[in-house]
Amino acid sequence: MVSILLVDDHPAIGEGSKLIIERESDMVVTIADSPGKALEILKEQSFSILLFDLRMKGMNGIELTKHVRSEGHTSPVLIYTGHDVGPYFNTLVESGASGFISKTAPREELIEAIRYGVKGKAIVPVSLLEQLRKNEVRVEETPEHELPERDVSVTPKEQEILKEVAKGKSNREIAQIYFKSPRTIEYNLTEIFKKLKVKTRAEAVLKSKQWGIITDDMD
Repeated sequence: MVSILLVDDHPAIGEGSKLIIERESDMVVTIADSPGKALEILKEQSFSILLFDLRMKGMNGIELTKHVRSEGHTSPVLIYTGHDVGPYFNTLVESGASGFISKTAPREELIEAIRYGVKGKAIVPVSLLEQLRKNEVRVEETPEHELPERDVSVTPKEQEILKEVAKGKSNREIAQIYFKSPRTIEYNLTEIFKKLKVKTRAEAVLKSKQWGIITDDMD
């Protein structure tokens, strides 16, 4: 029996996906509607494969994958999302994800991705491979001194701060949201500026959106 832990903070999507997957006689799905619940379940039970949504409140799919791996869980992880994973590809692979499957993919592709994942095979959609290839070509055609330095590791906390900065929030307002001191937020922003190699909040927001670190449709 193929046991699957599906983590998605949208209950309707989780239940719908469970119905689709369990049409296979040898597959059974357990749903967790938050990363926290998923971690609690994983303390008591192991699974053949884990399906994580990319964008969730509290902890995104990247951070959840890292956490699961740090706890010693070796089950394959598929990122199951309706969003473009291109901007996060390297980070997802480094976090320990085994592959990716779109929520809009036909049922046959979803089932096939699960079966391949259980066998330890990497799952990368052809559309993503084509996108990555195009990005590689564009980089190769760019003069060396103009190469975009996109290998930036921004933590989930820093990503949240950037989202608030993009909304026009001041350091004091952001500090109140996360129960931190304004000085702590100022320090966090200094570290973010170093990573992005920018000097102003506006530049940080612009570069973060260009590189897909934050997007306009993020909650």
